[in-house]
Amino acid sequence: MNRDTFRDAYIALGLLLAIITIGIFGYMIIEGFNVTDAAFMTIITIATVGFKEVHPLSTAGMYFTIFLIITSFGIFAYAVSTLTRYVIGGAIGHYYKNRKVRNKINQLKDHVIVCGYGRNGRQAVAELLDHNVPLVIIESEPDSIEKILENPDLLYIHGDATKDEVLSASQAEKAKALISALPVDADNLFVVLTARELNPDMIIISRATNEHSDVKLKRAGANNVIMPDRIGGQRMAKLVAQPDVVEFLDYIMLQSSENVALEEVSCSKLNSYFEGKSIRELDIRNESGANIIGLKRSDKSFIINPLPEIQLSSLDKLFVLGTQQQVERLKRIMAEGKEVFS
Repeated sequence: MNRDTFRDAYIALGLLLAIITIGIFGYMIIEGFNVTDAAFMTIITIATVGFKEVHPLSTAGMYFTIFLIITSFGIFAYAVSTLTRYVIGGAIGHYYKNRKVRNKINQLKDHVIVCGYGRNGRQAVAELLDHNVPLVIIESEPDSIEKILENPDLLYIHGDATKDEVLSASQAEKAKALISALPVDADNLFVVLTARELNPDMIIISRATNEHSDVKLKRAGANNVIMPDRIGGQRMAKLVAQPDVVEFLDYIMLQSSENVALEEVSCSKLNSYFEGKSIRELDIRNESGANIIGLKRSDKSFIINPLPEIQLSSLDKLFVLGTQQQVERLKRIMAEGKEVFS
């Protein structure tokens, strides 16, 4: 429910109370009615139900009743319609929407939890959506919740991510990763500690501002710690020293899936035909059109621009440059082995 809905409801309620108050005091002063009679006369006049007057009206009372009918007719109709829309379309609708969102969240598995929907959080969500990764957002600020509601497909929890029950509600036990992008390092530390306790196998990425916070966050259980200020400074320096290199990498990283992009391809489904064979024998470039530009070994070491003689293992991960079709072709070759060539 947005601010405009709340504001309209408050205005309608205020106008309705104002006209009722005027009516009650008017009848009490002009006709000498007691509070009960004045309130009853005011309500039946505003609602135009056609009931008989409580007591015969004087000429001044008749003119006041005419004034009350004319001024209250539009206000009463506006107030009723606005408050009805607020209750049915707002409170009740909000309840059923929240219930629907909760049901969807309860069914999530192997999803990503994004804590905080600030600048970093929004960028992370946009990138995950581009790769069709299921996610749920945890946010406590009402302004940020309004931004989340602009996309009806986003799943979110309105709450404090540092609390155990909120992380549990996001199905942290079944999530594959968590991104903590809260603005305060101490809050990120609490999130990392709680998330690691709930799910020891989950990948946890945390944001940090203070130079010494990254060590504490890694000790708490974060797999990686990102410092936006440091990265921003390095990027600005690179744009001065090697501007074309930075622009080229941006071009690759920011391309849509329809164009050339850098993709991570796991060898976990590597066909036994290629187990222990070299990149040359896989013949990636000729068979798929994609290029292997990097390799991550099981010991977490990286090999940049691997030589054709390097042998592959099912524990490796490849970094491949190519179109979506080329990457999918590569995955099929790796899974089906020599049968693809025939």
